[in-house]
Amino acid sequence: MSLFSTFFKKEEPRALGIDIGSSAIKIVQIKRKNGQAILETYGELALGPYGGVGIGQAVQLPTDKIAAALGDLMKEKEVNVTTKKCGISIPFSSSLMSVIEMPEVGSKQLSVMVPLEARRYIPVPINEVILDWSVIPKNDPEQTPLVPQDFGETSIGPSQTKISKIDVLVVAIHKETISRYQDIVTSSGLEAGFFEIEIFSTMRSVLDATLQPVLVMDMGAASTKIYIVERGLIRVSHTINRGAQDITSTLSKSLSISLEEAEIKKRGAGLTGNDKNVTEIITLVLDYIFAEVNTSILAFEEKYNKAVYKTLLVGGGASLKGIRDLAKSNLKTEVELGLPFNKVLAPAFLDNILRETGPEFAVAVGLALRKLAESQV
Repeated sequence: MSLFSTFFKKEEPRALGIDIGSSAIKIVQIKRKNGQAILETYGELALGPYGGVGIGQAVQLPTDKIAAALGDLMKEKEVNVTTKKCGISIPFSSSLMSVIEMPEVGSKQLSVMVPLEARRYIPVPINEVILDWSVIPKNDPEQTPLVPQDFGETSIGPSQTKISKIDVLVVAIHKETISRYQDIVTSSGLEAGFFEIEIFSTMRSVLDATLQPVLVMDMGAASTKIYIVERGLIRVSHTINRGAQDITSTLSKSLSISLEEAEIKKRGAGLTGNDKNVTEIITLVLDYIFAEVNTSILAFEEKYNKAVYKTLLVGGGASLKGIRDLAKSNLKTEVELGLPFNKVLAPAFLDNILRETGPEFAVAVGLALRKLAESQV
């Protein structure tokens, strides 16, 4: 099953963002024309059928099957992918992220000291991971926050500061994870310029220039990831082991219907239908997730003495009809849908569908935007 749209045929610099999730692969292709990013095509393909389970269900597939699914999606006539140059996401669960305090020294000294200090925070031998790091800017609103950009090369932080101690964001990914994604790239005939942890792609596509703390709630099939981001820095990250497929399974068990029928009900009216049983069951699952989110918000506010400005909903679960209203009634913040397609130009007649499907494509759009920007350097 796929969603797609294809347009704009002229030869221009192009970039492809590929988000390999637990239940689906999503791709977005954009190009640059007259200094603007233009949407060319996007598509989604469920992975469940490749693993013998239903659409919308999370599945663990071997590399060859993921590559086959990606190839099938790119071969879709209506999707019509025309570039091999891409960026690919790495699941947040496959990474380890920590903020460590370091002395104020030059970047060359930091490049030696950070890997040594990082050993204390990484539970596996340091030679088994690829390490990246960046200096966290001080509270200077004129300074652009930094995030790790590419694995395999050391990020360069700012030079000397006036403060004796600095915070450094350290990210580690196991080499086996990178190798697995490289195999997918090779099998698919792609040219991957980078692998990026999904939260950084999402931040690029849905966050604006606000300096206030924002919570990003990414509801996938198997889990819900929440991040509180302030000035480009991830202050809080937490994974809730419940996601959109839990809604489907709970509906199936409670109503004594098949998973396929439950998925249809969930994707149909969702929380906006007239069936009170369906609404109550969905609400029960979401209440647990929202309670966990509120706990993280409270912990952040107590630690930093700052209020979370708003919550952005992204991921496949954010497409559930009525979820924004329910979130607004449960969370202690304003709630909006993350709209990554607002960062690119597209025909006006696609406005409604891009608004509805946008939250699902936050990672893929963010990847494509970075790849397109790098092509101009």
